[in-house]
Amino acid sequence: MPPLLLLGFVGAAAYYGFQQMKKDAARVTERNRQAEAEQRNRAHGTLVRGQDGVYRLRKD
Repeated sequence: MPPLLLLGFVGAAAYYGFQQMKKDAARVTERNRQAEAEQRNRAHGTLVRGQDGVYRLRKD
């Protein structure tokens, strides 16, 4: 019984790690895509509109 519990724990940890890796990969891909777009447009950053209606540089 203990080896089965250990195997289940290792499997759950592997699944959780894989999900985190996919999420991080998607985030990095989106950041790279945005950086390439900024280089094509010769921009120094991306402006986003705040809740007060003022545009500011997006913070990563």
